Amino acid sequence: MLPTGVSSVYSVCSDAAGIAGNVLAFALFVSPIPTFKRILRNKSTEQFSGLPYIYSLLNCLVCLWYGMPFVSPGVIWVATVNTIGAIFQLVYVIIFIRYAEKVRKLKMSGLLISVFAVFVSIAYASIELFESHERQIFVGCLTIGSLISMFASPLFIIKLVIKSRSVEFMPFNLSLSTFLMSLSFFVYGMLKDDAFIYVPNGIGMVLGIVQLMLYTYYNSNSGEGSREPLLDSCA
Repeated sequence: MLPTGVSSVYSVCSDAAGIAGNVLAFALFVSPIPTFKRILRNKSTEQFSGLPYIYSLLNCLVCLWYGMPFVSPGVIWVATVNTIGAIFQLVYVIIFIRYAEKVRKLKMSGLLISVFAVFVSIAYASIELFESHERQIFVGCLTIGSLISMFASPLFIIKLVIKSRSVEFMPFNLSLSTFLMSLSFFVYGMLKDDAFIYVPNGIGMVLGIVQLMLYTYYNSNSGEGSREPLLDSCA
């Protein structure tokens, strides 16, 4: 057991890392706003994909559940950041459904219902089938799986940058915010001694470093313009 003074320092540092992660995640959550302003202006989803927002919504809901006190006591900043993220993603999905063509509207509506059905199933199973410690492990494993699956997008972007030798599709501010957010929650997880937090965010941090290195290397050959990002990360 740590001395009171040391424990207090750990608590302050972990809270600082958690707050920093929340602030940086907010920057990621608002990054698709230009895309949706365009959708609202044109009253059409054009060629934009709504799937990243569906995936992000499910990811935020799973991570939100993991951060709840009756699942994982003491990691409330995970719950707060993913509550905000889930609200943003839900709003984006609703707007997308509102202005999508009929076929895509039905598909996205079905996926949205499926996301909530999966989340309710996870929540019900974790409460009814597991005790406190086992519940944390069960939801924690799902959280790691969900977060790692979200890294498919950065890997695709990294491959695209290398193939095209251009950072047009990898905005610097988005890459930097992703790296700093992952770093913040990696530190938060380490201070909380929670592998379900620091392992996936450690992977995200490494991918963020790779993106920043690629940006530095290819920036001289890249145009100044960039496309609106279609995918957000969650802690």
